[in-house]
Amino acid sequence: MNEQYVLDLREVDESHVAVVGGKGAHLGALLRIEGIRVPAGFCVTTDAFRRVMADDPSIEDRLDQLSRVDPDDRQAIRTLSARIRRTIEAIAVPGDLAAAVTRALTRLGEQDAYAVRSSATAEDLPTASFAGQQDTYLNVVGATAVLEHVRRCWASLFTERAVTYRGRQGIDHRTVRMAVVVQRMAFPHAAGILFTADPVTGNRKVATVDAGFGLGEALVSGRVNPDVFTVRDGRVVAKTIAAKERAVHALPAGGTHEVAIDSQQQGQPALTDDQAEELVRLGRRIEAHFGSPQDIEWCLVDDGFRIVQSRPITTLFPIPETDDEENHVYVSVGHQQMMTDPMKPLGLSVWKLTAMAPMCEAGGRLFVDVTRRLGPPTSRAGLLDLVGRGDPLVRDALETVLDRGDFVPSLPDTGPGGPPAAGAAAPIETDPAIVTDLIERSETSLDALSRGIRTKTGPALFDFLVEAFEEHKRILSDPRSLQVIMAGMEATWWLNDKLYEWLGERNAADTLTLSAPGNVTSEMGLALLDVADVIRPHPEVVAFLQGVEDEGFLDELAKLPGGPQARDAIEAYLVRYGMRCAGEIDITRPRWRERPTTLVPAILDNVRNFTPGAAERRFEEGRKKAREKEEEVLSRLRGLPDGDRKARETKRMIDRVRTFIGYREYPKYGIISRYFVYKQAMLEEAGRLARAGVLAAEDDVFYLTFQEFHEVVRSHRVDGRLIGQRKEAFRSYHALTPPRVLTSDGETLSGAYRRDDVPTGALAGLPVSAGTVEGRARVVLDMAQADLEAGDILVTTFTDPSWSPVFVGIAGLVTEVGGLMTHGAVIAREYGLPAVVGVEGATRLIPDGRRIRVHGTGGYVEILS
Repeated sequence: MNEQYVLDLREVDESHVAVVGGKGAHLGALLRIEGIRVPAGFCVTTDAFRRVMADDPSIEDRLDQLSRVDPDDRQAIRTLSARIRRTIEAIAVPGDLAAAVTRALTRLGEQDAYAVRSSATAEDLPTASFAGQQDTYLNVVGATAVLEHVRRCWASLFTERAVTYRGRQGIDHRTVRMAVVVQRMAFPHAAGILFTADPVTGNRKVATVDAGFGLGEALVSGRVNPDVFTVRDGRVVAKTIAAKERAVHALPAGGTHEVAIDSQQQGQPALTDDQAEELVRLGRRIEAHFGSPQDIEWCLVDDGFRIVQSRPITTLFPIPETDDEENHVYVSVGHQQMMTDPMKPLGLSVWKLTAMAPMCEAGGRLFVDVTRRLGPPTSRAGLLDLVGRGDPLVRDALETVLDRGDFVPSLPDTGPGGPPAAGAAAPIETDPAIVTDLIERSETSLDALSRGIRTKTGPALFDFLVEAFEEHKRILSDPRSLQVIMAGMEATWWLNDKLYEWLGERNAADTLTLSAPGNVTSEMGLALLDVADVIRPHPEVVAFLQGVEDEGFLDELAKLPGGPQARDAIEAYLVRYGMRCAGEIDITRPRWRERPTTLVPAILDNVRNFTPGAAERRFEEGRKKAREKEEEVLSRLRGLPDGDRKARETKRMIDRVRTFIGYREYPKYGIISRYFVYKQAMLEEAGRLARAGVLAAEDDVFYLTFQEFHEVVRSHRVDGRLIGQRKEAFRSYHALTPPRVLTSDGETLSGAYRRDDVPTGALAGLPVSAGTVEGRARVVLDMAQADLEAGDILVTTFTDPSWSPVFVGIAGLVTEVGGLMTHGAVIAREYGLPAVVGVEGATRLIPDGRRIRVHGTGGYVEILS
């Protein structure tokens, strides 16, 4: 049995993670790369850990308890993890296991010094590095000391920080095992860390080397500021030499100590430029072997570099795959669609199949490649103007790339004036009948889809869906529809630009568009007020809803006094809006019809915070304010030079914006209505496959692309391992923050406002709905968890149309993502809510419950004391 407990590093590689953990497997793989030198050593395997753990059954009970603890319950984690560690540290190492370790030490040199390092099976993985989560001990001398430190490494699997990290990563503590790496110590002149990609910008062509004197421990622990070398194309292009006042050195009898560095040496570089460049060349070789950017721990001894660890850099945002070596610039789709969460593979593929522009994916998000549009000057100017009006941060990020001069090659204009704006060829009349006709056409197409799909199953369903996707795009690309959308947006821009020029008034269109007719998203929020009106007179219904958890609650509701009316009101709402949900562009997300409990908090807020008839009053108040604003603006304009002409033009644009701006929200409603029809049919097919035993679970199809799903239906065979890999990848994508702009070098750019009109300490953003409001900030990340009082200011990451029901009860809005014409901004203006969007880090920087002041005209947020 001894062979199971100890394996030489030369015997293992990446396939042995389950036996020697992530670190051990990587070290074994490093030994196989030509030119890479790794200190000799061995692994005490997970079999040894399992044997020791089995010696005390109480550990298993405590692990069961730990698995049920909330990862944010620090006290419970601290108590339980400490008990487990004490138990493990008290267990005697079995004699045969101790003998196996001693024999391995004898082969290498029993009295040599060793590094004893933890190597967990959930460590140094492509999706979670676990850097610094378990323990390392340096300069350990003698078999007795090595065995003692092996036991400490086992116990370090249950440090508070490691347990919390695993909990937040969704990893079951009961499934993780600990191996231990024992390596001959290197006594270096210098040591440090090499990142083969820039860990801050993500640029894969830039490597950074952190270097300090002595052992790397002082640098890794943050006790010493390192020298930093930046290497691009094999050459040092920048460096910062720190004053390195202290270093960690080994003690002759074992252990380490911190020493002061001679003042003459402190400012000397720990590496020469040639050495930094040589190190990066080694790093590129390691990166090529593992197939991803690496975080590498190194040390420099007399005869060259030793590599003591290499792990993937898990914080980098992935790059879309291409079949060329050209430079590419990508713009995030999620920031335009108000959905920056990762999407499942079926959601990604269906959106791509029904979208009007080609899209690529990375990190579970969608991007549009805008490289070709940035080449010709006219096309570039048009794109920058369009994105800049919507989201200045995207424009700034694109300009940052363009300012470098060499990343996007300039191309000649393809024709006079470049590509025409949508609908520019034939301006349309300001006629409400155009909007009515467009909506009727969309609803007729939806009815035909619903009828046609009912009888389709198996491969015939997917053939039908492919045709339905083409009809979907035909409806979306209707030139008349695009003309109406652009007419509403252009009229908004005209009013804001001209009324600021003529009257000095900012964002006047915000008030002029209040309660514009035909906005399906704002109507959705008001309609839930009407649902609350039906429920409010029935206290038993209200009490029942306060305890609702089961999605089948509507059937139970009907048994209460007033219940049938309440159920009918909610049902009617779901018929009209039940296809919606947060993150609705991902077809796999649960819709309100599938999860109606999502709406209950908003209904109860409306019952508590409003009186009967609030929806109609609210709409009328908005219409009155818009009418009064129109009269005021026209009156002021007539008093100006050439005022009658200015008033006539403004009146024409006010009529135009009120006719067309409401339609801006309808195409998305049409898309999501069709999506729900597609989804219901596909889920029925998935149910058949699950009942036939082809799928383990119905929702496994969410981790297949549309084309793969089609093939499973045809062949009745599925790759369960692929689904497992996709689930793991999707889970890891949640830890990534998608950039507004991404380059093919991997550089992520979020843009900056570059403003000097924001008060000190205020958070800058984009003003999208005028006015100033002060109130309590409620930081809400999930609409189903919203608990809002009248006068609260909603602070969240993004708001798509599904958030409209909570808009009716708030006083203001702050989001991290958004633009002038995105859904949250449109509805905030519709409801007259002061709003600032695009506030980087708002949910992190604004404490929940703190009073804040939102400057919807100035575009900033003040956090009040």
